[in-house]
Amino acid sequence: MENQNALLWEVSLWEFLFVTVALGGGGAWLTGRALARTWQPEWKLAFYVVLLTGATRFIHFALFQGTLLTPWYFVVDLIVLMAIAFLGMRYYRADQMGTRYGFLYRRVGPLGWARKDRGEVT
Repeated sequence: MENQNALLWEVSLWEFLFVTVALGGGGAWLTGRALARTWQPEWKLAFYVVLLTGATRFIHFALFQGTLLTPWYFVVDLIVLMAIAFLGMRYYRADQMGTRYGFLYRRVGPLGWARKDRGEVT
């Protein structure tokens, strides 16, 4: 699997999993959490993930001999990091809505919240 250009990874699957999913994904999750904690809008998260994707592409280039300015792999990394970041933001936003506004909302699953019924006790 080494040095085979594939649809999702450029150099190897392990390099993609380590750099994009583990390192970049961890940063994306923490970025989503930080913006959810400070009640920032989603467009700011998208902007920060584009910057994080550039850093991820640089790590691919500097450490694993990947290409720096490849539009296809930039978009692949961007989609993966954007999904992880928005999942992180939604997870913490659901927690915020369930705990800080517990008199109005209850948490429904890991990513959602719902309005409480009038007869529901906090």
